[in-house]
Amino acid sequence: MHFFELIAEMGHEQVVMCHDKASGYRGIIAIHDTTLGPALGGLRFWNYKTDEEAFVDALRLSRGMTYKNAVAGLNLGGGKGVMIGDNRTTNREMLFRAHGRFVDSLGGRYITAEDVGVSVEDMDFVHMETKHVTGIGSKSGDPSSVTAHGVFRAIEASAKERWGSDSLEGKRVALQGCGNVGYHLARELFAAGATLVVTDIDEFRIKRVVDATGADVVGSDDIYSEKADIFAPCALGGVINDTTIPQLRVEIVAGAANNQLLQPRHGDELAEKGILYAPDYVVNAGGVINVYSELTGWTRDRALRKADEIYDTVLSVFGLAKRDGVPTYRAADLVAEQRIAAVRSMMRQWPQYPNKES
Repeated sequence: MHFFELIAEMGHEQVVMCHDKASGYRGIIAIHDTTLGPALGGLRFWNYKTDEEAFVDALRLSRGMTYKNAVAGLNLGGGKGVMIGDNRTTNREMLFRAHGRFVDSLGGRYITAEDVGVSVEDMDFVHMETKHVTGIGSKSGDPSSVTAHGVFRAIEASAKERWGSDSLEGKRVALQGCGNVGYHLARELFAAGATLVVTDIDEFRIKRVVDATGADVVGSDDIYSEKADIFAPCALGGVINDTTIPQLRVEIVAGAANNQLLQPRHGDELAEKGILYAPDYVVNAGGVINVYSELTGWTRDRALRKADEIYDTVLSVFGLAKRDGVPTYRAADLVAEQRIAAVRSMMRQWPQYPNKES
């Protein structure tokens, strides 16, 4: 793999490879763009098959955070951390404290938070070593309910675009992933009158959603071909690909998972098939809004109101896509790129040096 060529191609500023011998921590911190502010993005703890797979995931996820933060109107850049290993381990303190030390060494260029395989309690360990962390238990905590609410609002906006009404009464939703976000989303969908068919690799998670919503259950590979109105991917990325697209029997794809399109062309193929795609980093911005509220001192009610704005943002992306004749994923990219370019081009007032902290 040509690492520097890939970093340059994806536009990253900095990638840090991290290793702590004592704890066994192996991690990668990718900082994509800090034009809008410090790079914020969660830490993903995953048992990657190869170091190259972890490296590429860090690059893709961090770039996605740049676009997510920009479209959400936050003064934050994009970054991401990945930790390589078994996230079921019970020996967590030293691993996460090691991560915190590496985060701290970046001097605030990167702010970490929780992601797949990581809990609020893990972030408390990170906080022992650095102040550049959000989502800790004593502050905003678990962002999953705010993330789920934003996804719910995005699904309502998608329904409005496709069917002329944002009512979900009687709509059938195929939900992939019953983790914390999936669980909260399922409850909101059920309360809105939707019926659900769900899948997950964890039987306990499935049971929790079934008990709350009466959802039907299918196998992991069967969710793609399930007849439904909406497919909501809320697990890992890359699920919209050459294998799954021909199987889809839905009118809308809108879910919480990051990087749902395996390749950009898969967004084009969804459009060609007549499936409305709500770009993932617009849909799932509720999580970063929640942790941003911790940095700014917003109340939880204000964070939820900000997540409500995802409804209008999704509709504006759909409107731009129709106006310019581009797929929805490209329209979302344009919104983000225009905001970043506008801030980057702002004239700086000099001299700056006397205003810097000594």
